[in-house]
Amino acid sequence: MKVLQIGAAGGVSHRLARLLVARGDAVTGMHRDPAQAETVRASGATPLTGDLVDDSVDGLAAKIGGHDAVVFSAGAHGTGRDKTTAIDGKGLEKAAAGAARAGVSRFVLVSVFPEALRADEPDEGFEHYVKVKKTADVYLTRTGLGWLIVRPGTLLDEPAPAVSPRARPSSTATCAATTSRRSSTQPCTSRP
Repeated sequence: MKVLQIGAAGGVSHRLARLLVARGDAVTGMHRDPAQAETVRASGATPLTGDLVDDSVDGLAAKIGGHDAVVFSAGAHGTGRDKTTAIDGKGLEKAAAGAARAGVSRFVLVSVFPEALRADEPDEGFEHYVKVKKTADVYLTRTGLGWLIVRPGTLLDEPAPAVSPRARPSSTATCAATTSRRSSTQPCTSRP
């Protein structure tokens, strides 16, 4: 299977690429910053520079073409409300439209569990992020794509406690890898 990862330099995608390559899939990792190419290459993926903000739908379709599936895990990562809207929201819409135009129907979206970080005092930026992600989720469900939405809780790089609502990037990546070959929209569950 040929998989295009959008946001390939991030924690989930880096782990996911390793899992996909280990099972024999060919992975192309789209990243925004040319300096991230080595990070993508180290995961076993073939780097591809692209930008969800600047690329057109046709440009994204050209990058997506020839793949069997798309995994979208790009994000603004706290760089501001405008970037969150442009990447997590409008970027997802452009990528989904590009996938449809390229004839690639399998689309996995790494989203967010809406109740993540609710033990903390969420700020306006976080609330905006959750709103944008929810809107993107709904948008994806209304496309003609065969979609799967993975909603991890708070992502941690350190081991989580034995019983925790938090997810690790590795468990989220395992869920995405397991479900990327499914033809249905069955949810997957993973525990830290």
